[in-house]
Amino acid sequence: MNLIIILIFIIGYILIAAEHFNKINKAAIALFTGVLCWTVYIHYAIDKEVVSEELIKNLGEISGVLFFLLGAMTIVELVDAHDGFDIITNRIIETDKRKLLWIIGFITFFLSALLDNLTTTIVVISLLRKLIRDSKDRLFFTGIVIIAANAGGAWSPIGDITTTMLWIGGQITVVNIITKLILPSLLCILIPLIILSLRLNGKIERPQKEVKISSNALPYTQKAVVFFSSVLILILVPVFKSVTHLPPFMGMLIGLALLWIMTEIIHGKKDEENKHNLSIVFALRKIDTPSILFFLGILLSVDALQTIGALTDLSSWMTENIHNENIIVISIGMISSIFDNVPLVAATQGMYSLSQYPADHYFWEFLAYCAGTGGSVLIIGSAAGIAAMGVEKINFFWYLKNISLLALIGYLSGAFMYILQHQIFGL
Repeated sequence: MNLIIILIFIIGYILIAAEHFNKINKAAIALFTGVLCWTVYIHYAIDKEVVSEELIKNLGEISGVLFFLLGAMTIVELVDAHDGFDIITNRIIETDKRKLLWIIGFITFFLSALLDNLTTTIVVISLLRKLIRDSKDRLFFTGIVIIAANAGGAWSPIGDITTTMLWIGGQITVVNIITKLILPSLLCILIPLIILSLRLNGKIERPQKEVKISSNALPYTQKAVVFFSSVLILILVPVFKSVTHLPPFMGMLIGLALLWIMTEIIHGKKDEENKHNLSIVFALRKIDTPSILFFLGILLSVDALQTIGALTDLSSWMTENIHNENIIVISIGMISSIFDNVPLVAATQGMYSLSQYPADHYFWEFLAYCAGTGGSVLIIGSAAGIAAMGVEKINFFWYLKNISLLALIGYLSGAFMYILQHQIFGL
């Protein structure tokens, strides 16, 4: 039985990694893999009621991650519907390639920490389309956006799904993850920025602006209110968890409810036609539902492996044969450039218990950095890379030739910084 479930998981994994070749949405494969793993498990189980109870228990933990994502993605879509991101984009007037590269890199880095790397990548690429006309120039900027988005998401509990998973799972806490990973994550993007700056020169050519005349244009005040309220709510989610001791998804949901009420009041006097596109209901229809279903399928698959004891066996093998936490974690980060980092982190959470590595242990914090940033090495290794690949039509081998080495150098530099600051300063 165990071998069959493991084979199903491996085959599903390979098909997910090859999504851009087989043209099958990874959410469909993940869901099929997750359900099939549990179907095989219950088929061979002697006590089927126990298996059902285990599934329900695991689903309760998974739902916390899914509802958190649902709330965060809806809030971001609401901001976008109100053109709230224009508050940032309209202030960028730089045309020098090198200076603009640094501006975009740092905007992406810090915005990703507040939102998430997937959303930030989509938003900033949309910004680049308004700033840079030449598609070849835009590709290099997009490469930096992927690296910066993943690096920025790694040191924030809400910036990357894997960091969020570790936070929700109790492996890390908010203050520690920020203080321990801010420097390694910053170095991860600084090194590629410096190297790429030496290769770029000249001015960028901006595309011609489209003149739009609309009687329904939102006033700046409404854009600002929705934008800053949304950012404040996202920032306060960790505070809500600390004060109430409720799971993070509860803070995200109450924040979503507050925004829902606020926007209903703001647009209360408008007719239904003008109000509809500015509502939470419309934002809910626009969110990336396949991504949520993908996480559901993957987490179900990993929980099946954890329940049958496969992850514990893998943990024992790695511990007995590698004997070095740094090599183990760095290897996980490198593997995440080939396979999605979500199942890798979920698997690691299943392999190592909190009794073995307590909350805020060196291992968990280093894992948050490596899993969050290692996916930048290949464009298929992170949600940010996949999104950029779809939006900008980046060729896999172009990224491998022009960006992968930069991402690898940045990744290893940040990893070295984390190890160094721990050994020298005890951080």
